[in-house]
Amino acid sequence: MSSTEPPSVPPANVLPKVAPVRVAEGERLRSVGLAGITLAVRSRPPAREGLPPALYVHGLGGSSQNWSALMAELDDAVHSEALDLPGFGDSPPPDDGDYSITAHARAVIRYLDTTGRGPVHLFGNSMGGAVVTRVAAVRPDLVRTLTLVSPALPELRVQRGAVPTALLAVPGVAALFNRLTKDWTPEQRVRGVMALCYGDPGRVTPDGFRDAVAEMERRLRLPYHWDAMTRSARGIVNAYTLGGQHGLWRQAERVLAPALLIYGRRDRLVSHRMAQKAARAFRDSRLLSLPDAGHVAMMEYPETVAAAFRELLAETAVRETARPAAPARDAYAGGEPSVVGAGG
Repeated sequence: MSSTEPPSVPPANVLPKVAPVRVAEGERLRSVGLAGITLAVRSRPPAREGLPPALYVHGLGGSSQNWSALMAELDDAVHSEALDLPGFGDSPPPDDGDYSITAHARAVIRYLDTTGRGPVHLFGNSMGGAVVTRVAAVRPDLVRTLTLVSPALPELRVQRGAVPTALLAVPGVAALFNRLTKDWTPEQRVRGVMALCYGDPGRVTPDGFRDAVAEMERRLRLPYHWDAMTRSARGIVNAYTLGGQHGLWRQAERVLAPALLIYGRRDRLVSHRMAQKAARAFRDSRLLSLPDAGHVAMMEYPETVAAAFRELLAETAVRETARPAAPARDAYAGGEPSVVGAGG
């Protein structure tokens, strides 16, 4: 079964009512109807008028909530909005059941075209990193800068922690996993996710853990939760197998926007060894290595990620388009994070 077969859940207009996702203080959540999809958009009012727009895209199993901490850090630098991709967060499934990387990229493009917010400072984590890489490659007019946190770009040697995601793409595995874990509590599920995604799960506050459990309980009540997960996992696997001009690494080479690449050395899902390849692929890149971060650096170290983005913003303030630059090198040495500009 492909990620584009007819959906196996009821259409969005007959789905049961489930409590909306959490909205942090200072944020608001709205629904935007577009052709074939409805997107939930989380926004945070800027500290002052006239700040440039930014758009954030989450990874597999995530939501716009993943960006709340970073959005708060940057409310004096950009006007932030974060999307819930179709089938995730508070967004219902797409009408056509298409959860491919291309379909998710199309949703981002459709939103930017409809709202006229582009060009934006575009952020992506994990699967969202693959999505926004495709957006930046095919629609450079919509992207001012590109910030990728542990982007899900093809690896020859997949991280051991990423194997379950790949297996999730196999027909029948999601149903089997659901049966095997039916007695797991939401707390157990959240601890498992945090152990996989955080470099140090101990950094999660009690309030953060409680909110994550509540969100897990909400997701498990959604009848399309596992459908969205499995089809998006297949979309990632399919994108990894594409070659030629549609290959993600080839598209990375086509990105014109200045790129900030952020990798955690404790990432169990995206290998840190891919950082150098990414720095070479993106023509105008700078690389941030975080020695203690896992897969979601923007949640673990939002202040550090925000500081690196501010440097990128300062560098590119007078540039609407990137110019070619030499490949970045990873300046990590010892226990402190470092950022290296790639020239230009």
